[in-house]
Amino acid sequence: MKHVPFIVPPKFRGRDWIGLGNGERIQDDSEPYTAPDFLPRSSFCSLGGAYVVGSINPALYKFPEENEETDFPEGNIGRIWFAVEYELETERLVVSLMKVRNLQFGSDSCNPFVKIHLLPDERRHLQSKTKRKTVNPQFDETFVFQVSGKTVHQRTLRFSIYHVDKIKKHHLLGQVVFPLKNESLTDDENVVIWRDLELENLEPPSEYGNIQFSLSYNDYLGRLTVVLLRAKGLQFLEERGVISSAFVKVSFMNHNKLVKCKKTAAICGTANPVYNETFSFKVEHIGLDTASLSLAVYQNAQGEKSHLLGRVVVGPYMYTRGRELEHWNEMLNKPKDLVKRWHALCINT
Repeated sequence: MKHVPFIVPPKFRGRDWIGLGNGERIQDDSEPYTAPDFLPRSSFCSLGGAYVVGSINPALYKFPEENEETDFPEGNIGRIWFAVEYELETERLVVSLMKVRNLQFGSDSCNPFVKIHLLPDERRHLQSKTKRKTVNPQFDETFVFQVSGKTVHQRTLRFSIYHVDKIKKHHLLGQVVFPLKNESLTDDENVVIWRDLELENLEPPSEYGNIQFSLSYNDYLGRLTVVLLRAKGLQFLEERGVISSAFVKVSFMNHNKLVKCKKTAAICGTANPVYNETFSFKVEHIGLDTASLSLAVYQNAQGEKSHLLGRVVVGPYMYTRGRELEHWNEMLNKPKDLVKRWHALCINT
């Protein structure tokens, strides 16, 4: 196999290096490092098990239809294209970043770049080159995360797009969270995926954490759908020698009486779990006047009763006020649409 050349940045000369085989080497260092523009993109830049590989050939990938670059919904703040592949033999997650389009910046002086995290690790990231004066940047870069095949489907990719201004300050323009648990990562088709950017939740975190989910009601089918997306800032009870995990219990209520209850899988090792699970409940339209949904987050405890971390209730005026009532009413006013919102968790709800 042909070896790939690399250059050791001057600041790293003299440090210890770990051999990867196939002529590749990465630095054993936990600090993020981005390859400066003057280095060839074939250089390897370490992130302690994650590194920049180089540029990609877009011709090797199967792109979606071209109208995906022009058909943007109302309120769109940008769209990102990428591909993900997992190499079983080398336990490498290869992330190919293609492009971003339709960034909402207000002028063509936007200088965008992308940070990529492999959650739940918030401390380290890989970073693309910065593109100058464009709201439609083309990246064509490849990044690698070293991750065990036993845990790769429990991880989540987060793409964060930033603008860097004249004084080098970074401004978040949008982000995409991409859970890997239901993805086929070993196909050889190199299919490109696109996702619309979302704004980060800029509200101050709740004392007990926050939860994000979507609501939808289909009047024709008489079906209420809840898409449990993620939570953040959960406050776990400390347990010695135990890695904390959390699950969400979704309860459909009528006249404050439990009708049906469903649970997500428990996500381990993070206070910012990503679920991406969908639940549906049968209910006639007239029944929505007396119905409500309780979403409760629990810390999983082995052999003991699970501990409640926080809860939120959404429903009509009979049961809720504020953001919870607004979310319910917006769902009713936008039939068949998925209406997504963040909510603060409380204990006494």
